Amino acid sequence: MSIAHLLNDFGSLPQGKPVAITDVSLEEERLEAFEKGYQAGWDDCVKSQVEDGRRITADLVQNLQDIGFTYEEVHAAIMGSMQRLLQQVTQTVLPPLSHAMLVPHVTEILHDLLESNGRQPVQITAGPADLAILRRISAEIPDLACTLTEDETLASGQVCVRLGESERALDMPDVLMRIEQAISGYFQDNKRSVA
Repeated sequence: MSIAHLLNDFGSLPQGKPVAITDVSLEEERLEAFEKGYQAGWDDCVKSQVEDGRRITADLVQNLQDIGFTYEEVHAAIMGSMQRLLQQVTQTVLPPLSHAMLVPHVTEILHDLLESNGRQPVQITAGPADLAILRRISAEIPDLACTLTEDETLASGQVCVRLGESERALDMPDVLMRIEQAISGYFQDNKRSVA
């Protein structure tokens, strides 16, 4: 049994007209085909460059965002650590240091007052915690008539120095409080500027 009945018979179709190609028309066809191929290649190249440019730009934007985000994280971590460090310094290091520097500060105030007012009797008023350490001033300036007076209302680090009509106060707790406020204010301003 044959399968010829299942296949199409192309032999019965009418024949087309023969095409006459001259050398000039053949060259024009070749030139046109070359131009189309060249243009298609050029278009593919431009499309590829545009896609590469978009990809590179997208990668660059992503990398810059990652760097910016990383910078913000590092900056926040450093500032947080610095804030904790400075708070520890003001709470643990500066109070004993200010107590140790009490006599030199009072001595400096005395020298300033003596320079501007001449030698007169001096009265130093301090809290009970500071009287013992302030007695060293009498030893450091032996020819100075100095009276130490205790005032229960004064905290440690608060001293009042009177020389004649002039009076100066030293308030180390207030100085420490201002240092803490300045540190706290700096970090609050920094958080606002970063946000």
